[in-house]
Amino acid sequence: MNDEIRALPKAYHEAIEHWQRHNFPDYPKLAEEWDRFFPKDEPFCLCAKIATDTPDDIEVGDHRGERKALVPKELPPEAAQHLLMQIKAQASTEFGSIQQHQGTLARAQEPQDHAWALRVMAEELRHGYQMVHLLTSADWSPVTDTKAADMVEEILSMQTGSHVLAAFNLEYDSFLDNVVFAAFIDRVGKYQLTMQKISAYRPYASSMPPMLREEAFHLAAGVIPLRRWVEAAARGDGYISMGDIQRAIAKWFGRGLEMFGDERGGQTNVKFGLKDMANREAQDMYVDELQRMLDDLNERYVRARFPNLPRDEAEARFARVRAGETVEGVGPDELLRLPDRRFFRRRGEPAYQMVGAHGESFTDVERYVAHVLAYLPEAYRASIDVKHWADLQRKVARGEMPLKEAISSMPRLARVGGACPCAKSVRWVMESTPN
Repeated sequence: MNDEIRALPKAYHEAIEHWQRHNFPDYPKLAEEWDRFFPKDEPFCLCAKIATDTPDDIEVGDHRGERKALVPKELPPEAAQHLLMQIKAQASTEFGSIQQHQGTLARAQEPQDHAWALRVMAEELRHGYQMVHLLTSADWSPVTDTKAADMVEEILSMQTGSHVLAAFNLEYDSFLDNVVFAAFIDRVGKYQLTMQKISAYRPYASSMPPMLREEAFHLAAGVIPLRRWVEAAARGDGYISMGDIQRAIAKWFGRGLEMFGDERGGQTNVKFGLKDMANREAQDMYVDELQRMLDDLNERYVRARFPNLPRDEAEARFARVRAGETVEGVGPDELLRLPDRRFFRRRGEPAYQMVGAHGESFTDVERYVAHVLAYLPEAYRASIDVKHWADLQRKVARGEMPLKEAISSMPRLARVGGACPCAKSVRWVMESTPN
């Protein structure tokens, strides 16, 4: 891993540190806990990391075999526009994730879970730093009239409720959300980074390998606690039930699917060499991977229900339960499952279709709303996000709102961002800096 380490210009570096003090006040605790929980790993670095072994030539698309662009103006104008949108959206997700995690970080039941979440948040901060590096180290004037400082200002001013993607505008209800988010939403991040690793813009492609190595830990921060929790649930000595986990899955699964973009799209990014898969193909692989994760969790649950059986016999019982059989009091309803992809969707091809968790169709909107609510966590049902969805679902079903308008609608939250909270009119980026 021969990465080049780069620091932002002073004004931008200090802007991110300033943002951290307001949005991630627990960050200093990571240094205190690092040697205890991560003794074999290099100390955390708030910096940009650039892989030095990125291929020189474009790997997919219409310009395959040509040299990758080193500056935005070397890309076709439309490709550069798509790229800039990708970078800004990626930055929004990184900073947005920290804001979500911070709200329930202190509710972790185990010191290890707390430390792991802290590390995830710090690495998200580094990933946001990486995106700011991409925005501030190149001349984007051929693509946008917005200066680099103003693009950074816009990103740092976002709060939960004003981020680019819906998954980053949901409040966490408990530490269960921290964990399920890591297992489901960070897994989407892994796919996005992997697809972008071949980007025709070499500085972006070179940013992906270091981020992917860190993203692997984020997935573990979701899966490892889930394994522990399902085994405890099977023994009957845990605090989190299989039902609790299932309801959290229902909350996050649809939002994860929507992060890939509309299932019918994505070919333009492949054409421009910015990604190597269209949306549906990547989403299919994501769903398959999630199913393998749930199979692992469910098998661990069944094995823990029969602790005295040899492993091969317990696995055989799991196979029977998974096939729909009830074995020694353990039935398929106890296992975790992915909802139908069309369930509780607000973006993409199935947006606002009234399809139930098991693929059943609804014609009565009130019955459908009640069905969805029954599958969601209780605290989440009380949120403005769910009310907003239900209101839109009713309007679409009754023909009172065009589908396109509903898809583009977001809930109106009181907290939607703004300047640094230290004082009115104070910017995050304090100095005039070059583009």
